Amino acid sequence: MAKAKKSAYPKELVMRWYYQMLLMRRLEEKAGQLYGQQKIKGFCHLYIGQEAVGAGIESAIRPDDYIITAYRDHGNALTRGISARAVMAELYGKIGGCSKGKGGSMHMFSRENNFLGGHGIVGAQIPLGTGVAFAIKYQKRDNVCICMFGDGAVRQGALHEAFNLAMMWKLPVVFVCENNLYAMGTAVERSSNVTDIYRLGSAYDMPSAPVDGMSVVAVHEATLAAVERARKGDGPTFLEMKTYRYRGHSMSDPAKYRTKEELEKFKSEDPIAEIRNYIFENKIADDAELDAIDQRVKAEVQDAVDFSEASPFPDPKELYTDVYIGDYPFVMD
Repeated sequence: MAKAKKSAYPKELVMRWYYQMLLMRRLEEKAGQLYGQQKIKGFCHLYIGQEAVGAGIESAIRPDDYIITAYRDHGNALTRGISARAVMAELYGKIGGCSKGKGGSMHMFSRENNFLGGHGIVGAQIPLGTGVAFAIKYQKRDNVCICMFGDGAVRQGALHEAFNLAMMWKLPVVFVCENNLYAMGTAVERSSNVTDIYRLGSAYDMPSAPVDGMSVVAVHEATLAAVERARKGDGPTFLEMKTYRYRGHSMSDPAKYRTKEELEKFKSEDPIAEIRNYIFENKIADDAELDAIDQRVKAEVQDAVDFSEASPFPDPKELYTDVYIGDYPFVMD
């Protein structure tokens, strides 16, 4: 498994990693709290524990590249540049949200930030992401699509169809499996005898590799290499990010299918603690600088909550907008 190497990354990048990961963590913790207060309703899948994947991928791509992912999408929305206000308001179902309050937790979207969702159907984004990569190649652009999915989605047949076409046409897509060990409550080893998920790419001669998904540096380096390959026209790569979620599958999941010992083991590998250690070991910043980021994040999350509380719910007429492209209003008798 690819591990983080000692790298002389610029301070600006390392501090951005720390800020983004901490913002993801604190916003998700607040979302969990607000869900318990019934301020946030419906489905809600938290990203706590997987922050290194989102931050490391984002630093390896350009703003004009694309990301498409599953329903555990709040973290990717933030790293793509969607404001904490717009993310939190979407969780609230308010008009100030990035999907005008109509998408909620699972369907965040931003055309301006090239964030293509947020998809509630397991594995649905895999052929869609492949289609985005096809469009990029057809239009002869040098962009890349990052197509993310969980270990449960790997068992969907559409993945194999997408892998086959992506390799046959050398499409500029990086397939990323966030393997957090459980598809809802089903452990990886209970759903297939192939537990090293990255090996599935070998059936299509697709370059594939496991990555330490608890290390933002390892994620960045692996993604950067895959993205550079795609931009050169050499086709897709499949990366298995070995990560872990500290909360249940969703807010309704008590996660009793895993042991306390397992959870504590992965908590000892906390990705935010890992980047803090990296910062101190490389003398990149001191406690005062990190404390300043902590206070900035705390204020940003509280501002997002205040904004969401004040933002109105969508007008009922919003049911008829954003359904079709063009002037085709839906008329209901």
